[in-house]
This record gives sequence, C-alpha cells and structure tokens, in this order.
Amino acid sequence: MKQLLSLAILALGLSVGAVHAAETKQQSKMATCNKDAGDKKGDERKKFMSECLKKD
Repeated sequence: MKQLLSLAILALGLSVGAVHAAETKQQSKMATCNKDAGDKKGDERKKFMSECLKKD
C-alpha cells in the first residue's frame, strides 16, 4: 500500500513539473514577442503578436 501511495505521489510530482515547464516556455515566448512588438499599437500589435505566438 505504501509503495502504491509513493508511486502516485511521484507521478503527480512529475506531471506538475511538466506543466510548469510548458508554462515557462509559453511565458518566455510571450515576453520575446512583446519585446519584438516594440511601439506597435492597436490592430497592428494584435496581428503581430498573433503571428509571433503561432511561430514555432
């Protein structure tokens, strides 16, 4: 029983770590696109950000 509980806790910890890494990658991409957008405003900025965030 203790082994099953330990395994479940380990699996949960690993899955949370993977989600955190994905968020960090997305946050980094958002920061880069935001910096590259510079002084763009309105529709021009929306279009730029949309295209930038879709890039791989």
